[in-house]
Amino acid sequence: MIPLDSSLLVVTDLDGSLLDHHDYNWDAASEWLARLKQHQIPLVICSSKTAAEIVPLQKKLGISGAPFIAENGACVSPDGDYPLADEPGEAYRALCQTLQELQADFRFEGFHQFSDADVARFTGLTLTEASQSRRRDASEVVLWRDEEARLDDFRAALAAHQLALTQGGRFWHVMPAGSGKGVALQQIQQHMAQHGGRRTTIGLGDGPNDAPMLEQVDYAVVIKGFSKTPVVLQRTDTAHVYYTTHTGPEGWREGLDYFLAQSA
Repeated sequence: MIPLDSSLLVVTDLDGSLLDHHDYNWDAASEWLARLKQHQIPLVICSSKTAAEIVPLQKKLGISGAPFIAENGACVSPDGDYPLADEPGEAYRALCQTLQELQADFRFEGFHQFSDADVARFTGLTLTEASQSRRRDASEVVLWRDEEARLDDFRAALAAHQLALTQGGRFWHVMPAGSGKGVALQQIQQHMAQHGGRRTTIGLGDGPNDAPMLEQVDYAVVIKGFSKTPVVLQRTDTAHVYYTTHTGPEGWREGLDYFLAQSA
């Protein structure tokens, strides 16, 4: 259906999409990764992961220097160049301070309150990966311990501080209001259009936080996920949306097979 050439751009979520939800492998996606590289089709990571996690992962995937979106769109690298800080920045420290104040009214915990070992234990990450996940620039991962009915009140309290709440595949994420995967993707698309023209986009994701990105792309692959909240899209071009029957990298492969296999 879609020509497999350099005018294409593939945008992907990581956890539960390109990476397996449980062990983070991408074996099932390897053939397509090689094919995209062969045809010089950029692969843009669009994830809740931090830049400190994404940059070394890009190296393992063979896509170092590609544009990427980190922390659910709170951090964007349109040209692949992103300086990694050793310590959390001022914006992140201010966000954590606000969250600590809100803990007087709501029951939740943030990554800044855990050690690397804690994060490794409940995510399945290695200690190194857990450390990278805690090197945050502009958003915070939240473990919600309160009643689900109180989430709307929490959103309202965050909004009073110009912050927003979004749900990922595993956790909740607090980020600056007005940011998100869709807005971040627009920035990358504009940058790439200025340096080579418009590209046809395919997006792949499995969680509610992927919806803004999946609304923005030309063709959307909704990968079967583990979140209790389904991915709901407002699109009317149903022929451009595909819902997979498989999860994780198997679903990722299934989605690209659906849109690209006939032209490969």
